[in-house]
Amino acid sequence: MVCGGFTCSKNALCSLNVVYMLVGLLLIGVAAWGKGFGLVSSIHIIGGVIAVGVFLLLIAIVGLIGAIHHHQVLLFFYMVILFIVFLFQFGVSCSCLAMNRGQQEALLSSTWGLLENKTKTDLESQLNCCGLLNHTSTRTQFDLEWQSCPALCRNTRCFTCGDKMLNHATEVLKILGGVGLFFSFTEILGVWLAVRYRNQKDPRANPSAFL
Repeated sequence: MVCGGFTCSKNALCSLNVVYMLVGLLLIGVAAWGKGFGLVSSIHIIGGVIAVGVFLLLIAIVGLIGAIHHHQVLLFFYMVILFIVFLFQFGVSCSCLAMNRGQQEALLSSTWGLLENKTKTDLESQLNCCGLLNHTSTRTQFDLEWQSCPALCRNTRCFTCGDKMLNHATEVLKILGGVGLFFSFTEILGVWLAVRYRNQKDPRANPSAFL
């Protein structure tokens, strides 16, 4: 049996989807762990991570069932959805790797504005910082956040949370972009395997049956 055979393609596709299932379960578990230990209090962040984990888990289940049963319809939808996810993830990963300091500040400011007050105070306590960025355009908002800041450094000398996060933002974005880029290539591998496997005949099936 050569690696390009029906059984090899089936096993490779099944193995890839088992890995996706484990990653999906890991995301769900990490989100639940973070909520349980009070590391993240925002239900939107927890819900977003769990939603990504469930979505990945469902895609993997569809791909696994399609691979086991050589189901043409399931394999078709699997490879179409996986290709769309690849395009989105590839674009986001490239954007992370190419983002400069100004773009990082703009992204951080927009994300900070979407956070709940409880989440902001949790971050200020954990990072020992106050407010996001002390710029002229955001001075009013910064003053309000300073008044409600629970960080221990508030009575001495505090760095802003934006400065602390931006000091490591480039490194973090490179890591996220690299990991995302790696997984995006595993997704295109999954699409290729699904297309190849879908067009192969099961040697145990009726030779006159449809592919």
